[in-house]
Amino acid sequence: MSEPRKPKPAKLVIGLFMREKALLGPLADDLSAAFGAVDLVSSWMAFDYTNYYQAEMGMPLFRRLLAFKTLIDQQYLPRIKTATNAMERRYVHNGRRRVNIDPGYLLYERFVLASGKNFCHRIYIGSGIYADLTLIYQKGDYRKLPWTYPDYADGPILSFLHQVRRKYAQDLKP
Repeated sequence: MSEPRKPKPAKLVIGLFMREKALLGPLADDLSAAFGAVDLVSSWMAFDYTNYYQAEMGMPLFRRLLAFKTLIDQQYLPRIKTATNAMERRYVHNGRRRVNIDPGYLLYERFVLASGKNFCHRIYIGSGIYADLTLIYQKGDYRKLPWTYPDYADGPILSFLHQVRRKYAQDLKP
C-alpha cells in the first residue's frame, strides 16, 4: 500500500509575453511583491509560434521567463494563477491585454503550467484552474508531449529550464 507523503516544494516559474518590453520592470515588481524575489531571468525571446494573440496584443510579441527564489507548495498553483490573472487585468488598456502571464512550477521530473482552460490532458486542481503537464524530464533532457506549446519545446526555453533545474537542485540542499 502506498502511504501519502507531502510532495517536494517546487520552483515557481512564470512566463510573460508582451509587445511592450518596458512593461517588464513594473510586472517584475508586481510579481516579486506577490511571490518573492526573482532568482533567474531568461533573455528576451521572440514569440512567433501563433497569431492567436495578435488581434488583442499586436505584434511582434516577446517572451521572458522568471524563476523565483522561494520554493512553493505545489498545492498553491491555483492561487498563483488566480493572482496572475488579476495582474493581467490590471495591465489591460482599451479593453485589450498587454501581457499574458503563465505561472507554473518545475520539479526534477516535470514542468507544469497552470491554465483556466480544460482539455483532455489537464487535471483539475481547484478554483477553476487546471494543471497542464507541459514537459517531462527523462534521460538528461526535457521531453515535449503531444500538447506541449511549441515555444516551451524550443531551445531557448529548454536551455533556461535546465538552468532553473540546476538552481532548484541547489535550493533543495540543506
